[in-house]
This record gives sequence, C-alpha cells and structure tokens, in this order.
Amino acid sequence: MSMEFSVIKRYGNAAINHEQNLCCPVEYDTKYLKIIPEEIIEKDYGCGDPLGKIKEGDTVLDLGSGGGKVPYIVSQIVGETGKVIGVDMNDDMLSLAKKYQREIIDTLGYDNVIFHKGKIQNLKLDLNKVDEYIKENPVASLTGFNSINDYIFHLEESFPMIKDNSIDVVISNCVLNLVSTKEKEQLFNEIYRVLKKGGKAVISDIVSNTEVPQELRDDENLWSACYSGAMEEKKFITAFENAGFYGITIDKRMETWTTIKDIDFRSMTVTAYKGKDGACLDKGQSVIYKGPFKHIEDDDDHIYQRGERTYVCEKAFNILKKEPYSQLFDFIEGDEHHISNDDECCASTCNC
Repeated sequence: MSMEFSVIKRYGNAAINHEQNLCCPVEYDTKYLKIIPEEIIEKDYGCGDPLGKIKEGDTVLDLGSGGGKVPYIVSQIVGETGKVIGVDMNDDMLSLAKKYQREIIDTLGYDNVIFHKGKIQNLKLDLNKVDEYIKENPVASLTGFNSINDYIFHLEESFPMIKDNSIDVVISNCVLNLVSTKEKEQLFNEIYRVLKKGGKAVISDIVSNTEVPQELRDDENLWSACYSGAMEEKKFITAFENAGFYGITIDKRMETWTTIKDIDFRSMTVTAYKGKDGACLDKGQSVIYKGPFKHIEDDDDHIYQRGERTYVCEKAFNILKKEPYSQLFDFIEGDEHHISNDDECCASTCNC
C-alpha cells in the first residue's frame, strides 16, 4: 500500500467515524462554531491555529480542507466580500464538507466557500475534471492512457484549478507532513505560485527535532498519523526560504506532542510572505533600526545597527514598511544627495 493510499483510506474512515488519534486537539473561537454542524466539528483533525492573520475581504486557500470546519470559520472572518477555497483529495472528507453547505449558506446569508478535489502539491490540477474525463473515456489502451496525460497537461496549462497570483492568504493545518518527501519542494513552490505579491502563507504543521529515519518513514500508520512525514524544524523553515518567501516568522512553537524512538514531534505555526521579487533601485531612502538588539541582519545580508541610518534600495524600503518588519524601523524618504548614478542598485553590498 502506498503512503498516499494509506492517507486517503485513514482520513476517509475518519470522515465517517471520528478518530481521536489523528494530530492534536485545536480550539477555535466559539463564536465561529455556532453555525457549523457538530458532525463537521468533531471530525476536524488539526494541530494549530493558522487563522490569526486573515482579514475581511481576503481570498483564502485552505490546503487539506478536510470536512470543512476551517473554511466555514474563515468564511465568517473574510465576510461577504471575501472568498474561501478548500482543496482536499479525499472524497469522503469533501462529501462531509459539502453536506451542510446549503444550510450554512442560508444561515450566513452569503455564499463565499468553494471546495475542489485536488492534491495540495499540484494546485493546477482539478481531479474532479480528471475523474469526469476518465468516466467518459475509459482507458483500454496505450492510446487512451496518452490521451488522459494530454488532457491533464491541457487542464494544468489552460485551466489551472488555482491560478497564479490569485490568493491573499494560504493556510494549512497539519497537512503538509502527509505529502511525500520527494514532493515537498514542489508543494512549497505551489504555495508561492498561487499567492499574490504581498500575500502570505500561514502554516501549522507537525515538525520534528531531528531528521525522521527511513524506518519510521516506511511506517504507514505513523505517516497517516502525521508523524513520520514531518519535516525537521530547521528544514521546514528552509523550505520556505528556498521557495522565495521572506519575513519568515515562527508564530507558535508548541511543547512536544509525542516522542517516538527519541524523536520529539510538536506543532509549529509559521508565517511567510511573498513579494521580494523586483529590481533593486536607489531612491535615496533609508531606515533606522530602533532596537532592542545592537544590530540585526536580514535574509539579504543587510546589517542594521541600532540607532544608525542605513540606506536601502527602494524594494527593501517598501518591504520593511510592511509586516512583519514595520514596527522595528523608522523610515526616511529619499535623500537626493545620496542617490546613486547607477539605476540598477543602491550599493555594491546590496544582495536583494
């Protein structure tokens, strides 16, 4: 049995009968739970709360949306002007999420939630459309198999399930660890692809204090229980960096949830931002780091001394004015006496 099949089977059963040992218990603001049926609430399996940075009007993508509890909470946070997209590959979970959708819409007075069948490591491919195509075009030969592959390519290129640069906030709660190790890099790249410039990913997931050995990775029960597919903490952070994110912040690092063969597993919630791309132009702008440390260094090797004026390029200046940096600095607009004649960069030491 493949790990993916074991995950589908276990969570399919958990959509029908509550399983207590899946991930960790999570509590949300009870005011958002009033409209959500008890069946959905009791069959929610998570390990953290990635909802704190969502605001009214946002378009939010929930990776591994399960029975729909989190999307229906988020629908109330973003309001009528916002939108919530849930993606899950499990038919039973999707059926549970849709079971009460009309009832919830009638209670809220608006419809802003949609669910897609798909893999979170490939947000271009709508698996419902693939299912429909296969039903209409059963595979009976190599020609039929090639036809399906051509159709999949056509869907991904011309009709992506989630478009590039279309999402304000990507959230996920204890799901990334279920994706195979070889596909995790693609998963982080997909999160980056779908986010708008200035958008953010807020991810709660199980991590480990050291690398999980292959012996545990081969254990289907531990994998589907969210443990053996967990990333080591530092590699989890590095995966965001490698995908192009900046402002990567550990919002919450829980106490050890369980220990298996001397490996500690815990929940960690991380926020990361998209939008560092672009030219580095000198506009004579500068910042003053306010403390509390004597100096700090950013991801692009800029060093900011406490209380000293530091010239930065326009791109870095605009990034620092936004979360999560803005409270750390004072900002000084253009100084015409400092502007370089070089339109490309503010200084030879600027690596951004």
